[in-house]
Amino acid sequence: MEKNLRLALGQINVTVGDLQGNAQKIMKVIDQARAMDVDLVAFPELAIPGYPPEDLLLNPTFARDNLEALKKVARATRGITAIVGFADIREDIYNAAGILHDGEWVDVYHKIYLPNYGVFDEDRYFQSGREFLVFELQGTVVGVNVCEDIWHPGDPVRTQCIHGGAQLIVNISSSPFNAGKRDSRQKMLSTRAWDYSTFVAYANLVGGQDELVFDGGSMVLNEKGEVIGLARAFEEDLLVVDLYLDEVILNRLHDPRRRKESLAPPVEGKLRRITLPAPRKKSRKRPLHPGTVPILGRQEEIYRALVLGTGDYVRKNGFRKVVLGLSGGIDSSLTAAIAVDALGKGSVVGVAMPSQYSSKESLEDARSLAESLGIEFHVLPIGEVYKAYLKTLEPSFQGRKPDVTEENLQARIRGNLLMGLSNKFGWLVLTTGNKSEMGVGYCTLYGDMAGGFAVIKDVPKTLVYELASYRNSTGSQPVIPLRVMEKPPSAELRPNQKDTDSLPPYEVLDPILQAYVEEDQNLEIIVAKGFKREMVEEIINKVDLNEYKRRQAPPGVKITPRAFGRDRRLPLTNRYRMRAPNKRKSIG
Repeated sequence: MEKNLRLALGQINVTVGDLQGNAQKIMKVIDQARAMDVDLVAFPELAIPGYPPEDLLLNPTFARDNLEALKKVARATRGITAIVGFADIREDIYNAAGILHDGEWVDVYHKIYLPNYGVFDEDRYFQSGREFLVFELQGTVVGVNVCEDIWHPGDPVRTQCIHGGAQLIVNISSSPFNAGKRDSRQKMLSTRAWDYSTFVAYANLVGGQDELVFDGGSMVLNEKGEVIGLARAFEEDLLVVDLYLDEVILNRLHDPRRRKESLAPPVEGKLRRITLPAPRKKSRKRPLHPGTVPILGRQEEIYRALVLGTGDYVRKNGFRKVVLGLSGGIDSSLTAAIAVDALGKGSVVGVAMPSQYSSKESLEDARSLAESLGIEFHVLPIGEVYKAYLKTLEPSFQGRKPDVTEENLQARIRGNLLMGLSNKFGWLVLTTGNKSEMGVGYCTLYGDMAGGFAVIKDVPKTLVYELASYRNSTGSQPVIPLRVMEKPPSAELRPNQKDTDSLPPYEVLDPILQAYVEEDQNLEIIVAKGFKREMVEEIINKVDLNEYKRRQAPPGVKITPRAFGRDRRLPLTNRYRMRAPNKRKSIG
């Protein structure tokens, strides 16, 4: 007779620090799983405190309250078993998975591999675990580990399966999104399942937290590495799958690799095995017939990540409405569309702030966009304010020709107006700058950089156009005016200005920025790709000299493998250059 285990993965969106709210959400999902005759339900890494809790972990009261919240969840597990992520406080702090069974907290697993690269700082907070835990539930042996533990070949998965006899590995995770990560994640999990002839269940977090977005995509794979259950991306979900464990046993009998692996003895004292008491007898389960989940394309997954990250940042920080400048350009148009999709049209306000250098077409395009999106729209001309600024500064500027200073004054006036609206009405200002501009400093401190959240901060300009085209394709008619998609980009801060007056075409700039910023390639390697040396040198120099600007930028959604901010941390005071630096021309 086949051994059957009904497994559920509770893919939830939690909020860092909301211990009671997170616990309530977990308990609600436990109730749902119990109603579906689930035997074992797993929740994401650090689901109780939220991920990442950062220096909250250094507050003893927070740490204790997190334990009390887990105990409350444990009492809610009558008739079911749950694996829940929390911060365990003993002689040190551990990133942990609590094993909760039939109303009690029965055991704990401590995460062994603590990532300390990219956006991760786990060595700052946690002690590494030392034991490999397996538990037996209704005749099924389950190995549990946490996020990074499964990314490493070998232990703990090897010992849990080879010497612990685990037929199912449950990995609870909070793995942040970047474009393309779903495929690499699935390949890794498939390899672990196939290598050790085991079912693998991967419970991932979903939701936005500051600059990070967690995409969910929880999944279950069989002993052949095939996906047999997949949760929706960028949404909360409860994935329920029936596992037939005899398939694992049969596969292992025909796998000579296992016999060779088992010859190497386990490390003494590392493996710990427990048996959970038999629960009350349950009625026979009806077979499940899980539906299919569509696989998202590249543009759709990036767009949905931006929507989720923006919506969660605004809501979780208590804002009800956002405001942004609408220039009639592609960046502000895409940002406004994302904001509406994240928050609803009633929660978004657009403001056009034309100057004497703004074209009539730009104002028309801004108004057309606002009408298509159905958002509140204001026009605040800045001409008179700009004249007042120039008149006030005239004695100090006497004898000097106009330059980028006068251009930046216009951007700063606009920033002041938006912040004034924010102050008066409690609206959060969304900035509209993209990654290409941020990279080379083509942005103004306290001007277009002024705001609370930078929606497309990690989106290169060429990708901005792709996402705008994608958004226009999703409705019955385009919301971003076609003229916005077609006209040359311009800041419109001086007569007949174009971005290409100061920068290479974005089709050239973006690959150079990707090579230097995201891939850490040096000058010679980038030049060898076919780019002009002088151009590459100039772009690298701009990137290096504008770190001080980026450090003062608001947070924004991370969607690339390496974003400015947590991912890429360089000293502000820094004289290292790949070549002799140019004289700094402006600090705007």
